[in-house]
Amino acid sequence: MKITDIKSYPVWVGHRNQLVVKVETDEGIYGLGEAVLSGREMAVVGAINHYREWLIGRDPMRMGALWQEMYRSQYFEGGRVLTAAIAAIDIALYDITGKALGVPVYQLLGGKQREWIPCFATMGGSSAEEMIEKAQLLVDNGWKAIRTTPNYRGDQGADGQTWEPWESIGVTAAWLTKLREAIGPEPVLGIDYHHRLSVAEAASFCQRMPVGTLDFLEEPIRDETPEAYETLRTMTGVPFAIGEEFASKWQFLPYIERGITNYARVDVSNVGGLTEALKVAGMAESHYIDLMPHNPLGPICTAATVHLAAAVPNFSWLEVRHSPTEAGQFYDPDWFPVQAQQDGARYLVPDAPGLGVEFNEERAKAAEFKYWEAPHLRRRDGSYTNW
Repeated sequence: MKITDIKSYPVWVGHRNQLVVKVETDEGIYGLGEAVLSGREMAVVGAINHYREWLIGRDPMRMGALWQEMYRSQYFEGGRVLTAAIAAIDIALYDITGKALGVPVYQLLGGKQREWIPCFATMGGSSAEEMIEKAQLLVDNGWKAIRTTPNYRGDQGADGQTWEPWESIGVTAAWLTKLREAIGPEPVLGIDYHHRLSVAEAASFCQRMPVGTLDFLEEPIRDETPEAYETLRTMTGVPFAIGEEFASKWQFLPYIERGITNYARVDVSNVGGLTEALKVAGMAESHYIDLMPHNPLGPICTAATVHLAAAVPNFSWLEVRHSPTEAGQFYDPDWFPVQAQQDGARYLVPDAPGLGVEFNEERAKAAEFKYWEAPHLRRRDGSYTNW
């Protein structure tokens, strides 16, 4: 079996683009993959087109060897654009191999270790009372892990893009304290600060809440400097969940080996696909760190992550974007008529050959590309701050 073509479809699903990649073969078997890097999809498409030139004619079942060649075949190895492109192709190769062998992808990763995949839901609110109401709705519907977002932004300015970290942390800490008191000690409770804080701001935020309020703090600061996180670790005991932006096992390495992160937020569509994600899982297992995969967009990434989660021993919760408090439109059945099935607060593990996802390619061929740009948040003085 040989690769005959690689096609890219950056399509608008819900309120963002999803970059779907289709790898075709001479035996009529095809595989689907997904790349992230929202807002920079066309850069990834360009990288995929470069890889396409020499991947045509290759054996799609040699996933590991092709991964090495894609990563190392140019002088400047790695980087998020390239690993997002590699990820989409790599996931599609696993889909092809599973279909060719008549087995689900999790079988290619070592076999199934769990029958279903526990998930966490995301919620926010404009007041402590609203957050308590939403959290109680989730608990009542069987959700045992909840992630919140720092919804309080004060006066957001005329364009809605003003954000002051110091105004957020005090109010958010007070709301979370009330939320924990209301829902009790049993539900897992975390917050994603989306790397919007400095070390000092993140430390102050954590120190404003009683011990035990949070079970995890996700991406409070930027991750380019592991030493900054090490400093923050000395200032708070709240477990960290880091890694959604990491584009290789090498970026995960210091965070795992130096005990900086407590949950590995691996994103299979960013880190380089299932081939690389499985290596990250092994590294994390050796340090008793569970995966808490980042899964922000579509059914292909979701299915790939479900198969990974089924096959690894060290797993906590999968991020999903559809729950009683979040009506995500990323799983539109008109785009993806066959996809992994969510059953409340868990995903069922697909047993169909390959990933178990189908894509409406004819609709994609007729679609026009739509640009999307992430918010450009600014402080009141006009300086840029992170989204």
